[in-house]
Amino acid sequence: MISKIWGFFITLFWAINGFSQGKELALTYCQSCHLYPEPSLLDKKTWANSVLPNMGLRLGIKEAGKNPYEDLDPKEEALLRASGTYPETPQLSLDVWNQIVDFYVKAAPDSPLLQPKHALSQPKLSQFEAQEIKVHDKPIPQTSLVKFNPNNGILYVGDAQNELYEVDSLLQLRTTWNVDSPPSAILFPRNVPPRLLTIGSFRPSEQALGKLIVLDTAVANATLYFDTIQRGVDFATADLNQDGKEDVVICHFGNNTGKLAWYESMLPEKEYVLLALPGARKVEIRDMNNDKKPDIIVLVAQARESIHIFYNLGKGQFSEKVVLQFPPVYGVSYFELVDFNKDGAMDILLTNGDNWDYSAISKNYHGIRIFLNDGKDTFKEAWFYPLFGTSKAVARDFDNDGDLDIAAISFYDDLNQPEQGFLYFSNKGNLQFDVSSTPAAATGKWLTLEAADIDRDGDTDLVLGSYFHNIGELTKLMFKGIFSVPQLLVLKNKQKK
Repeated sequence: MISKIWGFFITLFWAINGFSQGKELALTYCQSCHLYPEPSLLDKKTWANSVLPNMGLRLGIKEAGKNPYEDLDPKEEALLRASGTYPETPQLSLDVWNQIVDFYVKAAPDSPLLQPKHALSQPKLSQFEAQEIKVHDKPIPQTSLVKFNPNNGILYVGDAQNELYEVDSLLQLRTTWNVDSPPSAILFPRNVPPRLLTIGSFRPSEQALGKLIVLDTAVANATLYFDTIQRGVDFATADLNQDGKEDVVICHFGNNTGKLAWYESMLPEKEYVLLALPGARKVEIRDMNNDKKPDIIVLVAQARESIHIFYNLGKGQFSEKVVLQFPPVYGVSYFELVDFNKDGAMDILLTNGDNWDYSAISKNYHGIRIFLNDGKDTFKEAWFYPLFGTSKAVARDFDNDGDLDIAAISFYDDLNQPEQGFLYFSNKGNLQFDVSSTPAAATGKWLTLEAADIDRDGDTDLVLGSYFHNIGELTKLMFKGIFSVPQLLVLKNKQKK
C-alpha cells in the first residue's frame, strides 16, 4: 500500500514538474516572436491540430505539420523559401518541442471559452432606415472598399473582382473603373483626383503586386506612384519631414513578409522602413504629443497584434513606442483615434476578430474595446463588448447629443446569427451603451463600413459593404430564408441636426 502511495506521489511530482517545464519552454520560444499566448485562448483540438503544427514548422520542426510549400506556385514558393519563415534546421530539439505541445494540450480547455456576460442587443434600430443597394449584377457580393468623398459627395465602392464604382448621393451608379486588382484604400486630396491603393493579391501572398495610382477623370490610372506594393491595405499622407512636400506612409501588409514604410515626396526610391514586419493594417497620422510635428500610429496584425506610435523627431527621424500589445491569436482588425472622455487626449477604439488563419473558432475575447489615454500615451482598457469576428467599429455622434456612439460590424464569423453582423451602441454617458441591431443586417457578410452624410441631409449615415468568400457562405444564408444579398446596406440616419 505504501509503495502504491509513494508511486502515486512520484508520478504526480513528475507530471507537475513536466507541466511547469513545458510552460517555461513555451515562454522562452513563443515570446521570441510575439506575446506569450495563454493555453486558455484556444481549445485543445485547435492547439493540437492547427496552431501548434504551424508553429512547429516555423521553428524548423518538419515533423510538426504539413509541408508549407505544398500546392504553392513556383513564384510563391521561391519567395516563401527566401523569407526564412520555415527554417531548414530545427531551432530546438524534438524533445523540447514535444514538451511545449504537451503543455498546451493539457492546459487548454476542451471547448472554446464562453463570452463574458454582456448586454444583449435589441432587434430594433429606430434611428436608422435600411436600404439595400446592388451596384452591379455579379452573383456574389465581394465589396473590398467603401469610402465617401466629402469634397464632391460621391461614394466609392471597391469590388474584389477588380472594379471601382462611383455612386452618387441618390445611390445610383455613376462611373465604373476597371483596375488591376481589388481596391483596398482611397484618399481624397482637395483640388486633385482621388488616390487609390490596390492590394495586388487579395489572398495571402508574398508577391508585391499592389499599386498606388491617381484616378484621373480624363485618363484612367493617368499617374502611377508605386507599382510594387506588397499587399497594400492602407496609406496616409502628410508632410512628415516638414520640407513643404507631401510624403506618404504605406502599409505593406504582406503575408509572412511585409513592412511599414514612408516615402519622401511620394517617391518610391526615397523609402524609409519603419517596421520590417508583415501585418501593418491601418495607419493614421496625428500630432500625438502636441509638438506640432505629425506622428505615425499603426495597427499591426499577423501575430504581432499591436499598436505602435512613431513619434516625429524632425528631419525624417522617428522614435517608436509600442502602446498596446496582444497575444498572437487576437486577430486585431481596426482602430480609430477618438476622444471619448473629452480630456483632449486621443483614446483608441479597437476591434479584434480576424479569424481567417489557423484558429477559426469562436473566441470569447473577440470584440470592441475602448482604451483611454492618460495624456501621456499610456492606454488602459476601459470598455469591452464581446462580438465574434469583429472587423471594424467607428465612433461618431450619430444622435447629435454631444457624445460618441459606436457602429460596429462582424465579418469573420460563422453566420449562425447573421443579424448580429451589425451592432449600434448609443452612448448614455460614462461609457454606458444601449445596444441595437437590425434584421436587415442578416442580408450580408460585412467586411467594410463607412460613416458619412451620404444623403447630404445634415446627419451621419452608415454604409455596410458585403463580402462573401464563396458560394458556400451564400448558401448558409439561403438556408435561413435570406435570398436578397446586396453589395451595400445603407442605414440612413433620421436624426437630423
